[in-house]
Amino acid sequence: MNKAFDNFYNFAGFGPAIKSIPPSQAILDKYKGRLPDRLLEYWQEYGFCGWGDGLLWTVNPEDYEDILQEWLQGTSFEGNDNYYVIARGAFGELFIWGETSGQSITIESSYGMIFPTDMTEKVIARGKDSVLDSFFATKRKKSLENLDLDDTPLFERAVEKLGELFSDEMYGFEPALALGGEPKLDNLKKVPVLEHLSFLASLGEKRVMADIVAMSNALPQRL
Repeated sequence: MNKAFDNFYNFAGFGPAIKSIPPSQAILDKYKGRLPDRLLEYWQEYGFCGWGDGLLWTVNPEDYEDILQEWLQGTSFEGNDNYYVIARGAFGELFIWGETSGQSITIESSYGMIFPTDMTEKVIARGKDSVLDSFFATKRKKSLENLDLDDTPLFERAVEKLGELFSDEMYGFEPALALGGEPKLDNLKKVPVLEHLSFLASLGEKRVMADIVAMSNALPQRL
């Protein structure tokens, strides 16, 4: 276990892996050269699985191809890169890897928001494996939480009330937040992840947010 993944597994407390599904050789062959070698090594060692008791899941990108197309359709990302879903959160947050741009898109599906963070320069300077290491090393449970109306984390209470998630499930709000629903425990349901993500993608125009890193890099540097 390298230092970056040790930070994710032990220091940030995401280990051990749960509900693991081993990748087939065909899947490993399909994504060889498209995704970082390090990620494929993690798939081989841990499988597609849940982390942090199911707060975060590493996923088979093939399962999410259609969903990703639904979310990126009509946005400026179409044709910019070859994108793959590499992980998702318990509440439907999607983490997208671009072949040249690294972990460059995060989709907050519950809110219909797309956050770009182009990592192309870092991929060129440091390599894909190093950028992937940073993705895991900087993950914190707090950043994956959803908060209720009182700014209280929902995940542990959702697990207690609704039960643990399986790899094909997520916690979704009913009614959806985009339809005026409120982010509270009583409105959470355990739902099929792919079906619910497709439903959320159909609710309206996606909001592409500003790339804060790119904006910062474009500012004049002061001595």
